[in-house]
Amino acid sequence: MAETVIKKRPKHLNLLVIRQPLPAILSILHRASGAAIFLLLPVLICMFQMSLTSAETYAAVRGCMNNVLVKIILFGLLWLYMHHFCAGIRFLLLDVHVGVDLSGARLGSKIVFVVSIVLTLIVGVKIIC
Repeated sequence: MAETVIKKRPKHLNLLVIRQPLPAILSILHRASGAAIFLLLPVLICMFQMSLTSAETYAAVRGCMNNVLVKIILFGLLWLYMHHFCAGIRFLLLDVHVGVDLSGARLGSKIVFVVSIVLTLIVGVKIIC
């Protein structure tokens, strides 16, 4: 009679300890970036509205934009947008069965990360700096 081997599986998965595959990290960041963009959009709209109100409020917003911490936050927000945009295109391609296999999914994830970082640097240097 053949013996069956029973593997002990963990009862509680610690997501911070488990090594996630790159497509899973991309998917998690896509969802997180969408939520962050949604939550920070009112702040950006408020700043835009303030900059259009008068010359004084435009100068105040412009002065706020010259702060190094604000520039870092704007770079981060720009990367969130670029990542969400590029990952969204990747997910649209997955919907039409492009890059569904394991090697294609890994390659697509790498491409999304590289393209989003490059686009962030190009647009960020042009606009923010």
